[in-house]
Amino acid sequence: MLQPNQRKLSDWVNFLTKAEIPVLKQTARNLALLQQDEQHLNARSFAHVVKNDPFMTVKLLRYMQQHKHHTQQHDVMEVEQIVLMLGLENTLTKIPAKPLIEDVLGRDDMNAMVYLLKTTHRANLASTYAFDWAVRLHDLHFAEIRLAALLYDIAEMLMWCFSPAEMLKIKQLQKQDKSLRSIAAQEKIFGFSLHHLQLELAIKWKLPELLITLMDDHNSNLQRIRNVVLAVNLARHSANGWDDAALPDDYENIAQLLHMQPSDVMTIVGANKQVAV
Repeated sequence: MLQPNQRKLSDWVNFLTKAEIPVLKQTARNLALLQQDEQHLNARSFAHVVKNDPFMTVKLLRYMQQHKHHTQQHDVMEVEQIVLMLGLENTLTKIPAKPLIEDVLGRDDMNAMVYLLKTTHRANLASTYAFDWAVRLHDLHFAEIRLAALLYDIAEMLMWCFSPAEMLKIKQLQKQDKSLRSIAAQEKIFGFSLHHLQLELAIKWKLPELLITLMDDHNSNLQRIRNVVLAVNLARHSANGWDDAALPDDYENIAQLLHMQPSDVMTIVGANKQVAV
């Protein structure tokens, strides 16, 4: 494990490249149950369990890219397709659902665990929004867009696992100064932003080019990337409550993306129902 004073970006990229990525306890439990049910164990049922766990998903992607056959011409970005290419038995053997996040963090980091679980929940919400909007826009890359939204904050999730004390310091800085941007707080503690770390990891892990593009908000003029970024923003802001001050702008931007009225956006994302309650 890297010590807090070892904050060089390259150190973390190398460490996270070699580290065993942990998985959610629910994922491990559901996969164990599935393996006991041979009648229903197949690539589709495996994918159904895994696709909502950003950790297990990126674990599969990283393995796939590291073991990609030289004759493979196209990147594979769907869990079910990865399993079909690797073989189900090989996937279960080579990419086991362990270690658990709880084992990596330990019992003394319950605050970090709470933040981590909130981040994974937010990632799932973002992926659901992005997928729905891509379908509405008749975008044939809806699966890749869903995946990009799910993994958009994967570096943050990984750092909650492997550097919880520093992540809690970032939260504390932002509580003390509400105007402090996340990037500034991250650079103060780590010496780099988590978004920068994520892009470096994506390159080091040789993740699919389209996925890297979709996860980079510097290309936000492209419709697909706007979809991902807006979905991530909505999930992040609504996590603060449906009265968050940033939400009206989110609804306006999403309305422009989907060519509808902000009030209609509020309806399709369930905001009206939440506000009414």
